Amino acid sequence: MSDVETAERYTYFLPITTRWMDNDVYGHINNVTYYSYFDTVANHFLIHEGGLDIHASPIIGLVVESKCQYRAPLAYPDRLRAGLRVDKLGTRSVTYGIGIFKEGEAEAAAHGHFVHVFVDRQTRKSTAIPERLREALSRLVPPA
Repeated sequence: MSDVETAERYTYFLPITTRWMDNDVYGHINNVTYYSYFDTVANHFLIHEGGLDIHASPIIGLVVESKCQYRAPLAYPDRLRAGLRVDKLGTRSVTYGIGIFKEGEAEAAAHGHFVHVFVDRQTRKSTAIPERLREALSRLVPPA
C-alpha cells in the first residue's frame, strides 16, 4: 500500500459526521473510531447498493482482517467522507480499500483495508457471495 492515498482511487463515497465523543484526550479522533468509519462505509454500500438485509438475510459478512494507516490528524467538528473500493473480490470474501478524507482534501488522512468473509447466518460456515451483492461489489473494482 502506498504512503499517499488519493480520492481519485475511489468511486463510492459516504459523508461521515464526526461527533464530540470521537475526540480523545489528545484533541483528535481516537484511532479505534476510524475502524467504525470503515465498518460504516462498507456496510452502507452493502445495504444500499447490494441489497443486503442485515436483519433477515441468510448471508452475513464477518470482518476477519483490518488495517489502518494514519497520515494526518482529524478532530471534531471536521466533516469527512469515506471512500470505498474493492481491492480483491473472491468467491466468498471481499477486500475493501478504504480512505478517510477531510472534506475538500484529495489526500487521505487515514487509509487501509477491511476484509469481509460471507457466511451463513445460522451455521457461520463460509458461503458464496450472493449474485446481487457480487454484481454491486464488482462495480467498485478499479480498472486494471
